[in-house]
Amino acid sequence: QVQLVESGGGLVQSGGSLRLSCAASASNFDINAMGWYRQAPGKQRELVATITSGDSTNLADSVKGRFTISRDNAKNTVYLQMSSLKPEDTAVYYCRADGKRYYWSQSMAFWGKGTLVTVSS
Repeated sequence: QVQLVESGGGLVQSGGSLRLSCAASASNFDINAMGWYRQAPGKQRELVATITSGDSTNLADSVKGRFTISRDNAKNTVYLQMSSLKPEDTAVYYCRADGKRYYWSQSMAFWGKGTLVTVSS
């Protein structure tokens, strides 16, 4: 089983910064890519950023230059550093980890419960 524990969400003013953390624990699962997604009320969930076990990153165009994703393999934790926050960044942010059993050929997605980020104007 894979468990994801998120932290760091909260209320911040426009232009401010916030750092999200997601600690993953896995029992008999191999975790590869991890990432952050977000969903605002009335909108579909969208990809924010992903990072592989080899530290290759991918960020949505809307957050490039403002957000940074990183991971600490020793702590099995992924981070999302958010800067220059805008009201449109307001959403529930979900941590995702792709994991598989050692005998599986494909991974499945595991999700955290989400943490709310609210950016005031």
